[in-house]
Amino acid sequence: MMASIYDTFGSPVGELLVAGDGVALTGLYMQEGPGRVEPDAAWRRARQPFAAVREQLEEYFAGGRTRFELRLALAGTEWQRRVWEALERVPYGEPVSYGELAGRLGRPSAARAMGAANALNPISIVVPCHRVVGANGALTGYAGGVERKRFLLALEARAKG
Repeated sequence: MMASIYDTFGSPVGELLVAGDGVALTGLYMQEGPGRVEPDAAWRRARQPFAAVREQLEEYFAGGRTRFELRLALAGTEWQRRVWEALERVPYGEPVSYGELAGRLGRPSAARAMGAANALNPISIVVPCHRVVGANGALTGYAGGVERKRFLLALEARAKG
């Protein structure tokens, strides 16, 4: 992770930790699920650089934002970045299966590899890894916990109407 600054704030899915480099968002983590991240000792806490992140997340949780307009810096392997970019194109409120998303990437037999990259997504919610479900629609693992995944999918379904 290329972060040098961070902040935390509350949300309907619990405390969120945001990290960045002063220009771009490099991480967004749910602190109350199994994907908890501790700020690096070298990071400094700064509230102002994350004002747009907080504002857009508040709008999202209120059902008024369906797309984020934030500068992101996704650090990972080429495959991971391809998966994360594909996640950003999954429409709001329209869950997709691991296999279907792998097919969209031209690798229909790579559902497990797609799932592994999805699990390492460093910018949850904004890069909507919660929209990926099992082939039968089942809610599978999520770094924030399956109950939070269920909450986010239900929020989008309600807001989409």
